Amino acid sequence: MKNIIVSAVAGAVLLGMSTAALAVSGEYNNMCTMGLALGKDVATDCSINAQIGGKTYCFGSQEAMTDVMKDPEGNLTKAQAYYSKKNPG
Repeated sequence: MKNIIVSAVAGAVLLGMSTAALAVSGEYNNMCTMGLALGKDVATDCSINAQIGGKTYCFGSQEAMTDVMKDPEGNLTKAQAYYSKKNPG
């Protein structure tokens, strides 16, 4: 009986962790930050993300995240300008 309970608890923890990973929500409605900085709309599931200045930013690929990190301030400024133009208010 103890093994069944331990297995059930372990399964519940793993399910909870995978659900939490899917629930990541980022700035710009989960659009790729590098895509926006380049003037493109690239939707993501935000599975690749990074915290910058206390906010979560999503990326379409690991390469996109690496590119943003080369100049985070400049790329975030470009991304915000493009996103604001497409999504006023």
